[in-house]
Amino acid sequence: LNAVPGVGSYEAKVMFVGEGPGFDEDHKGEPFVGKSGQLLDKIMESIGLSRRTVFIANIVKCHPMKDSSNPEARGNDRPPSPEEIAACRPYLDEQIRRINPRVIVTLGAVPAHVLLATDAPISKIRGQWRSYRPQGGDADIKLLPTFHPAALLRNPDLKRDVWSDMKSLREHLAS
Repeated sequence: LNAVPGVGSYEAKVMFVGEGPGFDEDHKGEPFVGKSGQLLDKIMESIGLSRRTVFIANIVKCHPMKDSSNPEARGNDRPPSPEEIAACRPYLDEQIRRINPRVIVTLGAVPAHVLLATDAPISKIRGQWRSYRPQGGDADIKLLPTFHPAALLRNPDLKRDVWSDMKSLREHLAS
């Protein structure tokens, strides 16, 4: 079991936040390295961003497993528990304060729910600009919820919505 703190630039204007590391991320020690990560790379490239210019992190820093006695099993992923989220939250807020991005993009329901303190479905809040102030922070940061790349792999019809969100992000960064 490896901690997966995050990857990218500490001067990033954009911070992408996912749910938690999966099997591939746990083994490599880097977030978004599997099929979802490859798609995230393409999404970022489409608006002129890359892993070198953004910061990518997750709500939890360790792989939440259905069966932790079998860490080599694929398909052993589960959503993070409230206790795991609470344990990692101060670390994420410290990352956000230190990086101080102009924008946080949440990837999927879990990070949107955690950072926005809502249980609204991701389909209802994606693409809507919000604000987030990290614990101990002194300013709000613009936050844009969108679908997780894994959702796009399961349902390609969602790609149009994510493209719309990324164009909105590109316009915001240009202003």
